[in-house]
Amino acid sequence: MTATDLTKGEAPQPERPMVLAEQVCKNFGSLKVLRGISLEVKRGEVMCLIGPSGSGKSTFLRCVNHLEVVNAGRLYVDGDLIGYRERGGKLHEMSSKDAAKQRRDIGMVFQHFNLFPHRTALENVIEAPIQVKRKSKADALERARYLLDRVGLAGKADTYPAQLSGGQQQRVAIARALAMDPKLMLFDEPTSALDPELVGEVLGVMRELAATGMTMLVVTHEMGFAREVADQLVFMDGGVVVESGNPREVLANPQHERTRGFLSKLL
Repeated sequence: MTATDLTKGEAPQPERPMVLAEQVCKNFGSLKVLRGISLEVKRGEVMCLIGPSGSGKSTFLRCVNHLEVVNAGRLYVDGDLIGYRERGGKLHEMSSKDAAKQRRDIGMVFQHFNLFPHRTALENVIEAPIQVKRKSKADALERARYLLDRVGLAGKADTYPAQLSGGQQQRVAIARALAMDPKLMLFDEPTSALDPELVGEVLGVMRELAATGMTMLVVTHEMGFAREVADQLVFMDGGVVVESGNPREVLANPQHERTRGFLSKLL
């Protein structure tokens, strides 16, 4: 009997989600910011999180890569429990070194660009691959030049951040995150600090990234982007998921009064 014969009758195993949140809670002292968030992002999907300021969107994103420690619940990325190890049915927080290793596979682009001001665009992109992943400088430079070209900045490789527009700085930040070859990209309101005329160039890069199959979790107020690019739209308020579903359906026909109230101010 062959191995093929042995597997003929087996049901195919469902693919594990890239992100799985199970009743995630986060408190800052007595302030309960996340009150039991459960959601799932499949591999290759784009999920957009929307909601008013203070609803917990950015905090949830920071929990996904363990920049914030959850107080209850569990978060998995590609099947790995984030920030903790389980022994004897109990969770034990990872060392900062082990948590940093997990974080290498999760790219994050913040609202503010956080580029090294004393390094050129190219130097900003090669820093982490050389220092964290121990790539050779030659390999890191080749990859960085490719990524800067990909985000439309091939001609700005030797330019310092202060000489770049906000949109250009944010595109360097995206290239820097991609240089670590992440399996997941997190975007925390990546266009909110930009002048309106610069928003489109950053969203364009994000659209192209989504088209390549990158799994993305995006906190945004750009409803057009959410409608066109996202596979799932999640509306959060008060630290809970109020409504989620197909972006076009949620935006066109929200089922909850809180969602309708929020969208009425944006659309």
